[in-house]
Amino acid sequence: MPGENTYDVTDWPHGDPYDDLGEVINGIIADVKTRQTESHADGRGKPGAVIHIPPGDYRLRTQVLIDLSFLRIQGAGHGFTSSSIRFNVPEADWPGLHELWPGGSRVMVDIPAHQIQSQADGAAFRIARSGSPRISSVEFVDFCIDGLHFTAEHPDGAPGGNPENSYVNGKTGIFVETANDSVRITGMGFVYLEHALTIHHADALAIHDNFIAECGSCIELRGWGQASKITDNLIGAGPHGHSIYAEHHGGLLITANNVFPRGASSIHLHGVRRSSVTNNRLHSFYPGMVVLAADSSENLVASNHLLRDHEPWTPFLGIDNGLDDVFGLLSISGSNNTVIGNHVSEVVESGRIRPSGATPVIIRLVEGHGNLVSTNHVVAMDVTATASDSCFEAQVDALLSEESQPLDVIGVRVDPASTRNTILDSGRADQLVVDTAWNAVRPTPWVDDEPPTRASPNVQALRGGIR
Repeated sequence: MPGENTYDVTDWPHGDPYDDLGEVINGIIADVKTRQTESHADGRGKPGAVIHIPPGDYRLRTQVLIDLSFLRIQGAGHGFTSSSIRFNVPEADWPGLHELWPGGSRVMVDIPAHQIQSQADGAAFRIARSGSPRISSVEFVDFCIDGLHFTAEHPDGAPGGNPENSYVNGKTGIFVETANDSVRITGMGFVYLEHALTIHHADALAIHDNFIAECGSCIELRGWGQASKITDNLIGAGPHGHSIYAEHHGGLLITANNVFPRGASSIHLHGVRRSSVTNNRLHSFYPGMVVLAADSSENLVASNHLLRDHEPWTPFLGIDNGLDDVFGLLSISGSNNTVIGNHVSEVVESGRIRPSGATPVIIRLVEGHGNLVSTNHVVAMDVTATASDSCFEAQVDALLSEESQPLDVIGVRVDPASTRNTILDSGRADQLVVDTAWNAVRPTPWVDDEPPTRASPNVQALRGGIR
C-alpha cells in the first residue's frame, strides 16, 4: 500500500499538475523536507520519496528544484515520437497523422523565454545542493521531457529555413549543477530540448536505457567525474551539438549505445582518462565521429561499429559539422590509448569529399605517444548518394544500399607530434601514413583482386596434407 512518502501528482491538493507540474512537484518536495528533518533518530534517517506522474500531458511552467537526496520521479512510459518528422510534414497533412505529440507521461517544458538567461534557468529539473554530503540517489524513470518547439535561429541558420530544425530554444531537460553521487536516469524520453542532460561533477552516475533524440546536445558530462556509465541508450543530437560528451572524467564506461547520425560528434572525450568506449554502434554524416581530445589517455576503444555516410533527408541536405575528411573519423590527441577490433564503414560519394581530391582519413593520431592501433577493419566504398523527403525510408534505403565501388582511404595517419605508437593490421601498406622511424608498423596482409590461375606449391602441399 502507498505510504506517506509516496506521492501522485494528480492527488496533490495544491496547484494543478496539468497547468504547472513544476509548482506541484516543488510543493511535494517542500512537504518531504518539512516531514523528514532528522538525519539520525533511532537509527532512522531521511528516506526521501517517490513521486508518480501518471500517463498524460503536464505543462511545466516553473522549474523543479531538487535539493534533497533519495528522490525518485517516476512515470509510466517514455513517450518518444519524432517531432522533427512531424514538423517537416506539411501542416495540411497533420490531420491524417496518428499522433502529433509525444505521449506517455509527458512533461511539456514551457518555462517563459524571458526567464531564461542561462542554461540553468531553462532547465525543467535542476539538481543543486551545497554542503556535505553531496546530493545522492536522485532518480528519473520512465517519463518524457518535451521541449515542444525549436524557435530561435542558430547563427548558422535553420535547415530548410524551418526554425523547428534549428535545435535552439534555451531549454534543458535535466541540469545537475553541483557535485552528486549515484544519480540514475533510466527509461526516459527526451525530445526537442537544446540540451537533454547536462551533469556536472558526477560520481557513479548511471544513464541507462533512455531514448534521447532530436535534441541539440544529448548527454554532456561537465566539470569532472568518475566511475560513471552511459549504457544501452538510443541517442541522436543536432548538427551543432554532441551526442555524448564528457570532460575530465576517469573510469567512464560508454557501452552498447546506438548513436544516430546528425550530431556534430558521436562521442567526444575531452581530457578523459582510463575509460572505455566499447560495443557501440555509431553512425554519422560527418568526420569527427569519435574524438579523444586534450590529452585523453589510457582509454580503450574496442569492438565498436562506425558508419559514415551522407545525409539522405531533404530538409537537412547541405548541413555539416564544419570538419573535412582528413580530420579523421576517429581522432586521438593523447597517449597510451588502445584502439582495437573496431569495424569502420566509410560509404561516401567521392565527388563530395572535402577538400576536393583529398583521401579520407579513418584513424588519425594527432599527438601523444604509446598508442596501440590494432586489427581494425575498414570497408570503404564510393557510392552515388540519394535523398528523399521521407526521413525513415531514406535512412533505411541508405543503410541497405549495396551498389558501390571501392574508395581509396587512409586507414591510419600518424602526425609528427604523435610518436612511439604501434600500428598493427589496420590498413594495407598503401593505406598507412606513418613515420616508421618513430612508430612500429605492421600493415594488413593483402591478396590481389585477381587470384592466381593455380595454387602456389605451398598451398598445394597443405591441401595434400589435409587429405
